Amino acid sequence: MKKIGIVGGIAPASTLDYYSGIIKAYRAKTNDDSYPEIVIDSVDMTEMLTYVTDSDWDSLVNMLLNSITNLVNAGANFAAIASNTPHIVFDRVKGKSVLPLISIVDATCVRVWQKGCKKVVVIGTRFTMSNGLYSDALRKYDITVVTPSLNDQTTIHNIIQKLEDGTFVLEDKKTILAVVSGILTNQNADGLILGCTELPLIIKDDDLDTLIFNTTQIHIESIVDSM
Repeated sequence: MKKIGIVGGIAPASTLDYYSGIIKAYRAKTNDDSYPEIVIDSVDMTEMLTYVTDSDWDSLVNMLLNSITNLVNAGANFAAIASNTPHIVFDRVKGKSVLPLISIVDATCVRVWQKGCKKVVVIGTRFTMSNGLYSDALRKYDITVVTPSLNDQTTIHNIIQKLEDGTFVLEDKKTILAVVSGILTNQNADGLILGCTELPLIIKDDDLDTLIFNTTQIHIESIVDSM
């Protein structure tokens, strides 16, 4: 069995989902009563978001590589970054990483393609929505990405910030579902990518009448396959 290293803490709540999700998926897959070996290096989310806000990509790359070094020293055989936003620099990190890395974006794109979607809505942090993280990757599969308007991006981003702090408000869920429902209908889209690992805390599979792609769960399944 390979030991997985997780760059976590971005945000803490979703890192807990990764930990419990990997254990559950691994035990279901192996069915031999064993448990997976997991190493988590929890980084400072505020520091990371400062680099993203300032477009200080060199510092973000160095931060992630330092975390991966900690995972190497803890005996990890491969690693995953437990957040969508820092995948903005994934290719740069992958090129310098001493460990193989499992991409949340790549795994999600394959799943969207396998489901036969042609046009999907992507929501996440403002950085993820505006940076083309998923639109560039899905273009290779001939899949169109719809991003919310700037006003809607601000609304979604602010709700995610609350989730990152561990705050869940029912009205926020109603707000974000109303925004997404309008976009799905107006754009005639056939899927929704939850492009932030906090969003599954508030949006569930049966909340909308469309295919919902939980990037956290997709990433977890890819990690367990690699183990």
